Amino acid sequence: MKVIVCGAGLVGTTIARQLAAEGNEVTMIDISPERAHKAAESYDLRGIVGHASHPDVLEQAGAADSDMLIAVTFADEVNMIACEVARALFNVPTKIARVRAQSYLKPEWSDLFNEKHISIDYIISPEIEVARAIHRRIMTPGAFEMIPFAEDRLRLIGVRLGEECPVLNTPLRQLTELFPDLAVNVCGISRGGRMIVPEADDHLEVGDEIYFIAQSDHVQRGMRLFGHEEREARRIVLSGGGNIGLFLAREIEESQPSVLLKIIEANKDRADYIAGQIRNGVVLNGDALDIEILNEAKVGASEAIIALTNDDEVNILTSLLAKRAGCQRAVTLVNNPAYENLIGSLGVDVVVNPRSTTVSSILQHVRRGRIRGVYSLRDGAAEVLEAEAVETSALVGQPLRDLNLPDGLMIGAIIRGEQVMIARGDSEIEAGDRVILFVRKDVVKKVEKLFAVRLEFF
Repeated sequence: MKVIVCGAGLVGTTIARQLAAEGNEVTMIDISPERAHKAAESYDLRGIVGHASHPDVLEQAGAADSDMLIAVTFADEVNMIACEVARALFNVPTKIARVRAQSYLKPEWSDLFNEKHISIDYIISPEIEVARAIHRRIMTPGAFEMIPFAEDRLRLIGVRLGEECPVLNTPLRQLTELFPDLAVNVCGISRGGRMIVPEADDHLEVGDEIYFIAQSDHVQRGMRLFGHEEREARRIVLSGGGNIGLFLAREIEESQPSVLLKIIEANKDRADYIAGQIRNGVVLNGDALDIEILNEAKVGASEAIIALTNDDEVNILTSLLAKRAGCQRAVTLVNNPAYENLIGSLGVDVVVNPRSTTVSSILQHVRRGRIRGVYSLRDGAAEVLEAEAVETSALVGQPLRDLNLPDGLMIGAIIRGEQVMIARGDSEIEAGDRVILFVRKDVVKKVEKLFAVRLEFF
């Protein structure tokens, strides 16, 4: 597949790196010679310097015979025009654009993006995607990740294991024997910076970050099994009232009306605007690093602090101050990937990376075939796929234990109509089933080649 990626920022380089590593022909366009050349030197791709929306630059990038254009520059307007030029002059089949400004996305302007006007096939709004990702996490206390599947009848949960976990050093095969009625499957283990897709004889250790898939009504039992019995947040302090903060506040008010929500915003005009946009929350104008403001927000009596300003350092320090004051849980927005592996040890419970969230949204439209959902985990270390099995698949009609699956791939669950089943060794896949797969990054290409013809996973 030939893909043009416009914009060599964090999102653009992450997407380009993953696609190039999987054998796709990737060309990256950026206005900065330094960023374009660095991307070309670091990854197996072609770098071009220029404006992504200019016809001659797109022509030089090979738009005439490209399969997809992904526009993730810093400017919404450049992203939109690049997609329109790609359609009008080069007939690029699939065009994806990142659009940050919420004004473009209002329902009354929904006709703006179509073949008759601005031709964009898929719009990615990072602010909305990040707010929804945070909301999913706070609705599952104790989890650092929560991804719903099958209309939320099935969930992938990420949790850290402490010494209180009752199943440490227990072979995973014994979990099924000990809890036969618990619909849970451990699909991935992050240990010492390495992603492991476990075998039946593997066991869990203190400090592991594990991913398990469970039927939604079994999630709480699964959380207790892995040592987590945190209460659902009833008092939340939100630091930062930008687009993410405002959208998240609305989501909380809509789905959890009993939550006592307080928002700290440094800019007075923005604070006044937010106060007029929410129904029940209290808006405080001030600096989240000011102890008096934190005390006024009663952060010490809150179950969760969510730090969402544009400054990583402010978010980290706000979270640490809140935890020191007695707040039970800290959710922190961090853009710089260098901080991610550091702040967990400082006491931050959940780190939210906008890049990873945006990349997951884009990958859903990049993977080929019968893909319903794609989620990138741990900066691309693994992916979770929801895919549809076709009649000619080698997976159909055989017990899973008899399948010759590559190392680094696990089938976590099977969705058949309204029925949701956690995959076991004797489970069999039928044509038309939706299958949840946990795939380590180094075998994504192998899985694609293995199933490209007989099973249209990609």
